[in-house]
Amino acid sequence: MRMPAIFLLTAALAAGAPARGFDHDHAAWSALLSRHVVLIDGGKASQVRYDGFLRERAALKGYLETLSRVSAREFEGWNKAQRAAFLINAYNAATVEKILTRYPGIGSIWDFGKVFGNPFRDRFIRLLGRPVSLDDIEHGMLRAPGAYAEPRIHFAVSCASVGCPMLREEAYRAERLVRQLEEQTRRFLADRARNRYDPAANRLEVSRIFDWYAADWTSGYRGLEGNDPPLASREQFFARYADLLADEPEHRAAVRERRAGLAFLEYDWALNAARP
Repeated sequence: MRMPAIFLLTAALAAGAPARGFDHDHAAWSALLSRHVVLIDGGKASQVRYDGFLRERAALKGYLETLSRVSAREFEGWNKAQRAAFLINAYNAATVEKILTRYPGIGSIWDFGKVFGNPFRDRFIRLLGRPVSLDDIEHGMLRAPGAYAEPRIHFAVSCASVGCPMLREEAYRAERLVRQLEEQTRRFLADRARNRYDPAANRLEVSRIFDWYAADWTSGYRGLEGNDPPLASREQFFARYADLLADEPEHRAAVRERRAGLAFLEYDWALNAARP
């Protein structure tokens, strides 16, 4: 008796046809970002259409589910750039999902609470076989000593706030990650709302990120690929980007020669939402 062709095909698949591997292009997340992230201020910042994400929440949850299926063993078998891109995308997608649980009745991520319900410490995500929080991803994985030694990651993770580095309009991908991190750095430093030189005071007024995580710029940074010139201070880092931080030649020289003082701006925790 001849077996139906569909039965034979099903049997062949069950017998060991290889399963589709993890999508390191993060195409599903990229598609959502392209539709619901709005660039502003000449591309130096962005706003998020949370109402659009809300309409496509099933797709967002589907993407997060694909991340949750990656085992710790599989993750450890990837190269450094693949692991970093995975964690950055997981952080950003999970943050959007967290906001959607209360949107539109939310004005800041801190509306969840700073002690009870703290959005950064709540282990509401399943990743690498265990429940994790946003802090676990950022501080326990991305900033773990010796893991990546890449402070530009701070300009890639976005905490759904106006003061935060912008949510990028595409997913992070391993083969482009260094270029993407550099572009995010340049966008953030060029944004005068977050970083600027004050000529009257001869000082840099920069994001409080550089205060909170000062050690990330002074602990032997060599970049994701390990071949960037080492840094000894935040001022040395700012000197590399003097042309973005100041407008006039003499002001840029003050930054480049590390003659400018340093002050930290207040952080704006208002939700980075675009108008519906």
